[in-house]
Amino acid sequence: MTTTSVRRGRGVSSWAVLASLVLLAVVMLLPLAVVVFNAFKTPAEYSANGPLALPQGLNLDGITEFWERVDFGQKLWNSVLISGSVAVLAVVVSVLNAYALGIGRIRGRLWVLVLFLVANTLPQEALVYPIYYLWKQLGLYDTRFGVIVVFTIIQAAFGTYLLSSVFSTFPRELLDAARIDGASKWQVLVRVVVPISAPTLAVLVVFFFIWTWNEFFLPLVLLISNDTQTVPVALGVLQGQRLMDATTTSASALLGIVPAVAFFLIFQRTLTRGITAGAVK
Repeated sequence: MTTTSVRRGRGVSSWAVLASLVLLAVVMLLPLAVVVFNAFKTPAEYSANGPLALPQGLNLDGITEFWERVDFGQKLWNSVLISGSVAVLAVVVSVLNAYALGIGRIRGRLWVLVLFLVANTLPQEALVYPIYYLWKQLGLYDTRFGVIVVFTIIQAAFGTYLLSSVFSTFPRELLDAARIDGASKWQVLVRVVVPISAPTLAVLVVFFFIWTWNEFFLPLVLLISNDTQTVPVALGVLQGQRLMDATTTSASALLGIVPAVAFFLIFQRTLTRGITAGAVK
């Protein structure tokens, strides 16, 4: 087989892979495009032309109606506050736990890791009743702080399990050199471990934010007042209680996903750097 034939075969394979990825992207983005089109239509236009037609103009009535009906600004602030707080706090707790398990090598480390692994497998349905009654007793029911505590613990269980395996392979030479220079355990964590692990921690922050943003079941049970509800809960409750036309429903779906997508796009480079750094390491 000649070199030209090999190159030609590779070129065909590359184009086939590219075409498959483009087709997959179109399939994934098509539902989002339909939601965007219908969000800017009038109900009469939707009834006349159907859901797949392009909007004839930029109609914001559906978005405005939904925003005012659910007080979307308050719901957006609640989601940002809860998701951002959980992302930061869960990473901090995960780092502290993983530092003790992965580098400190505490006694019974294996059983502790098994405990965190089991915690990751528990469904939220098994947790909702104990948390509900406990939060009622502690006065944390229907508070944003109570939800932040719950999801910080849930996300930190996964973060601890992940980071403990990462820290267990941490170069011992760096740790020994820091201790020889007189650094305490806390200084080793802050000045050595955290800076080197920053890409991995940034990836965890992004994932924790998006995962918490999309949570529905526990916030639905623990947040019942309009002042504390998150965006997914507001969308589910409103569509279940009140009749909305297709354009307003599309507008609500668009407003619900835009903040999460924007956050992901803003931190996409951070996510890519973290994954690349982990692969290189």
